[in-house]
Amino acid sequence: MGSVFGNWLPLGIFLAELTVVTLSTIRIIFVSRGQKTLAACLGFFEILLWLFAIGQIMKNLDSPLCHLAFAGGFTMGNYLGVWLEGVLAMGKLAVKIVSPQVIDPLVEAFSVRGFGLTVMEGMGKQGPVQVINMIINRRDMDRVSDLVKTVDPLAFYAVSEIQDTERGVFPASQGMVQHIYETIKRSFIGVKVIRAHEIAPNNKAVGWGA
Repeated sequence: MGSVFGNWLPLGIFLAELTVVTLSTIRIIFVSRGQKTLAACLGFFEILLWLFAIGQIMKNLDSPLCHLAFAGGFTMGNYLGVWLEGVLAMGKLAVKIVSPQVIDPLVEAFSVRGFGLTVMEGMGKQGPVQVINMIINRRDMDRVSDLVKTVDPLAFYAVSEIQDTERGVFPASQGMVQHIYETIKRSFIGVKVIRAHEIAPNNKAVGWGA
């Protein structure tokens, strides 16, 4: 096999191990979220590529380049797996927003965009606060974060992952391709995804216009 690949063997090992660890990282995340079918499918392709990579290493134990390629693929695969899972943004999140001021503008901003939410009153260390509880699609997290920072910069919010929900109110999310495109722009180009008309489609109704 080494003669077939020739000088390209280290690159083949690198790409194989990169793909193996990327799939493994995503698979473990899927397992933790109860997505058994996706995890099983990824595991099938993961083990096929692993058998190729480890087989070539065992046949070329005297090749430092093959060793470095295997280690490099493992290292990059961990990073790429976590990044790619974030880009896919599958599943749902629980978001809790706490603000020391009146949150009517923030509630209105979420409501006009189709988000379901529950509002409660609470008591913080420095006095009364208002709390918004939401369950959102993961791919909507950037929209929620941008709205909070724009409408109520003093608000504190916490995010946690959830495995499953039954019913609920969710806005129409952008398609997967569009979401991936916007996420890559945000990650590498630094373009702010939220549009001007998304920040304040109705200044009077939301309450933060001039």
